[in-house]
Amino acid sequence: MEERVLALAGMAQALKQVRRVAETGQADAAVLATALDSVFRIDATSPADVYGGRDAVVPGLMLLRDYFGNQGSDPLLPKLGLSVVQLERRFIQDSAVSGEVHHGILEIKPKADELGHTHPEVLAALGALYADTVSHLRPKVMVQGNPHYLGQANVVAEIRAVLLASLRSAVLWRQMGGSLWDFLLRRQQMLKAI
Repeated sequence: MEERVLALAGMAQALKQVRRVAETGQADAAVLATALDSVFRIDATSPADVYGGRDAVVPGLMLLRDYFGNQGSDPLLPKLGLSVVQLERRFIQDSAVSGEVHHGILEIKPKADELGHTHPEVLAALGALYADTVSHLRPKVMVQGNPHYLGQANVVAEIRAVLLASLRSAVLWRQMGGSLWDFLLRRQQMLKAI
């Protein structure tokens, strides 16, 4: 359950960044780096390693704690999370798309290692990868925000790159045994793990 919760925390904090960027055009640099680092850590040995350590997902753990305690401040965040979890099912079932994404990430990795995972060129490449592959799956993840920012190509690329990171966490959550039943039947266990 602890590993499952770490993956869920990674997804929650990535989606919080999606919401933040869509509303303000700005991301929290540390959280953004954690999210994008996770995309390139394909062969990590544990969920904690995917994020570079448990401390890196503390913001996500706090978000989960608040939402499980009915203290969440953004009503759109759980809806976004549900969309990503549903999208993860389609993503895993479509081996062509998941294979294309895996290949694309491996192609982008050398540039990301050279420039840094949050470099604008890397964000643009990851955003384009998401647009060319994952965005064709249903359900589409609909991001609401400030039209001023959502009209800027670099902001849209950043949002797509972070959505890819949230999908990465959703896949990890499922690999750790996560299911939608957790939210209905295991909230107390999840809170204890948090």
